[in-house]
Order: sequence, then structure tokens, then C-alpha cells
Amino acid sequence: MKKRVLLGMSGGVDSTASAILLKKQGYEVVGATMIMYCNQKIAEDAKKMCEKLGIEHHIFNYENEFRCQVINKFISEYENASTPNPCIECNKYLKFGTFYEKAKELDCNYIATGHYAKIEFSPKYKRYVLKKSEEEKKDQTYFLYLIPKEELEHIIFPLQGYKEKSDTRKLVESMDLEIAKKKDSQEICFIENNNYKEFLQKNMTSKPKKGNIVLTSGEVLGKHNGLINYTIGQRKGIGISFKEPLYVVKLDSAKNEVIVGTEKDLYSNILYANELNWLTFDKTPDKIECFAKIRYRAKEAKAKVYKEEEGKVRVEFLEPQRAITKGQSVVFYDDDGIVLGGGKIL
Repeated sequence: MKKRVLLGMSGGVDSTASAILLKKQGYEVVGATMIMYCNQKIAEDAKKMCEKLGIEHHIFNYENEFRCQVINKFISEYENASTPNPCIECNKYLKFGTFYEKAKELDCNYIATGHYAKIEFSPKYKRYVLKKSEEEKKDQTYFLYLIPKEELEHIIFPLQGYKEKSDTRKLVESMDLEIAKKKDSQEICFIENNNYKEFLQKNMTSKPKKGNIVLTSGEVLGKHNGLINYTIGQRKGIGISFKEPLYVVKLDSAKNEVIVGTEKDLYSNILYANELNWLTFDKTPDKIECFAKIRYRAKEAKAKVYKEEEGKVRVEFLEPQRAITKGQSVVFYDDDGIVLGGGKIL
């Protein structure tokens, strides 16, 4: 009897390629599309691909859950001068939370998505682990560290051996599917044209207020037009002139101030994180040495992680890191590219 797998279908290249691969591997594939934010076109494309591949297709409406767990949190974080990563929250609550529950309802043994990552059994940790994909540029494990470790053995990433998007397109083209030419999805699915500032202006309950732009020494240099318009590490568009280049080094929500400094002020050896999720440990270890990644496009850097009070860790880097940003995630890896866990930067 074939094992059933519930595959997240977006109607795009990666999910379609995943369906093709799973069928070739002998699974009974059940496609499912989660309606989360006005993405009816996605559901239509996904249904069409499922029909052409001869697989069952379901549509689940999770617009309310998506608004509560992802969009509202996104807005709230910005209101508190924090920079969130909505894809990580979506993966936690919906794509690997609610979706897994649906899989069980449909008598599926596994769930699958088109992410570039690996799941394998590790003799070292004596459990299933999440591991970086073959190609560093495509690896998406940074977004996946919040998956419950109990689910790992029930997850399949069919694209784990693929290094280039062009290869997945070729696979879809080989099946004579027009979706092969479809463009990649935009960065944040619920924000048109990636204009997050306009989205926040429309949806925040309390509108951005003007405040002071302050040098790290305490000197007031000018006025800002709302904290949401600034990001840590920003140099251009600050709106002040100074004898040397200045960068945004901190957003102080309590004082409604943008703190600026020189480039050296952007670097720090230490960060604190909470909302931890460990994939290789049952509880927070007292100390680990690892590689830590502070944003998706950042390189992993050697670090030591120390347990602080309940639910919090201190991360000390061997080399200073640039523009550590509150609200982003720090993800921990071992020497073999296995995800140890991660947390939200404070």
C-alpha cells in the first residue's frame, strides 16, 4: 500500500516539482492549498497542476488564522520598533502546524513542501534532524527552525537534493507544464510590491509619530517621521547631514527615538534571544559552541550560546556581527549543517 503524503501546493514551480518527484518515488500524493491572504489565483493554479498530474486536491481556508498569527503579529512587532520575519511565523503556525493536523485527518503519513532543506536521521543526536540543503544559496532552514521536533520524521522535502532553481524548472518543463515559466512569488505574500511601509501606514492602530534622531552620545541631530521608516543598518534616507556617514543603530520605542552612530557602532559580539525552539535537545543546554546566523542572507558565525534565566539565552560571537536586529531570528547550526534550534532576537 502506497504511503500518503499531503503536499502544500502553491501552483508554483517548487511545489509542482515536488509533486512530480513524490509521484516518481511511489507516494500517493494529496495536494492541498492554504488560502491565507487573497490568493485565490494560487489555488486555481494549484488545482490545475494537480489535475494535470492526476492527484487529489484540497483547498483549506485559513485567512482568519493567518491574520491572527502572522499579519497582526507583523503589525504589532513594528509598533514596538521590532523587525519581524512573517515567513517564520507562518511556517510555525500554519505550514507545519495546522497543515500537519489536516494531514492526519486525511490519513496521510507525511506532509511535504517545496522548501530547500533536508530531513534525515542523525545517529549523533539519535533523532530526526533538520539539515541545510546542498546549495547554500537556496537553503531555507533559517525559516524552518520553529518546526516542532516531533514532526520532523513526518516531513519530506522533495527538493532537498536540488541545487538550482533552473533544475526544478527543467523538471516541470519535462512534464510539459506551462507553470515552468511562472515567476517566483514575492517576498512577503500579503504586502503588494513589497511596500511594507505603505501596508503599515494603512493597518497600524496607532499611526507613526515624529520624534528625535539622536546620536549615540545623546546629541539631538534632527527629527524622524516615524520609527517604521527606519531599519537597523540603514545609511541612506535618514534625513540628516553630519561630518561623517551615520547609520541607524537602534530604534527606541519607549522614547520614540532613532539612534544613529558611525559604522563601528553597528557591530556587537553579544545578543540575547527568547522564544526558543530546540530541534536536537529536549531542553535548553547550559552552554553550546556552534555557528549562529542572525538573518537569512547572513553568513553563519562561530558563537557560544549560554543559558540565561528561563526561556532566554545569551549568544557571544567570536567576531563582532553587523546590524543585529531586534525581532529577527538567530538560528544555531552544528559543524555538519544540522539545525540545533533558534530563537527571536531581543
